[in-house]
Amino acid sequence: MAREFLSTVKFIGCQLDWRAMNPLATPAGRSIRSRQDKYDERRVQLAESALATLGELGYARTSLREIAQNSPFSHGVVHYYFKDKTDLILHCVRYYKARCMTRYDEVVATARTAEELRRGFADKLVETLRTEAPMHRLWYDLRNQSMFDPALREDVAAIDGGLCDMIDRVLTRYAELSGAALRYDRNTAYAMLDGVFLSALLEYVVERDALVAGESDAEDSATVAPDRLGDKVFDLLPDLVAAL
Repeated sequence: MAREFLSTVKFIGCQLDWRAMNPLATPAGRSIRSRQDKYDERRVQLAESALATLGELGYARTSLREIAQNSPFSHGVVHYYFKDKTDLILHCVRYYKARCMTRYDEVVATARTAEELRRGFADKLVETLRTEAPMHRLWYDLRNQSMFDPALREDVAAIDGGLCDMIDRVLTRYAELSGAALRYDRNTAYAMLDGVFLSALLEYVVERDALVAGESDAEDSATVAPDRLGDKVFDLLPDLVAAL
């Protein structure tokens, strides 16, 4: 009896199979879901392929055709999955920043002392500046462009808000471990750290360009901007909290 009730429902003389009430449980529904999954997967593949070109050339100097030329995909394929350059770039940055927004969660979760969190956070910033500078440069480029292009503003604001949340999690935990209170509101604290990071990124880009141009014989590991960033952030964190 219970099994029959679970598999069918009688209503006004009609017998309804529960599978018919769930369109994704039918073969046609599974096909629709499969097509959507494949579509989303291809967009991610295109985003990953486009990020390298975008990170090097920036928003204004990149077109869909140029992205296609520097990827395994044709211009027609890129245009099929993204209606224009703005659509693709926003998808790329959302995809990348979604991963970035959890970058420091492990440091926050595992640190047992304020000093451990302070050092772990500073080291992570140094690491991401050294290994992902083109992506950060693209983010700041897009954020600046949003002042001129209204189509970018909603997504840029959402990403910026997520980054602010990320920094707030770090500082809140640091304050807890320090037995202190946050000295500034979340937006001000985020702006301070963001400004320090942006300054270091600009320094690093200049250093890297000098290496590429052959103006310096030093290896990339000899660039000093990332290390200066680590020192600045390590010294700055105690100033962002106040004793209770």
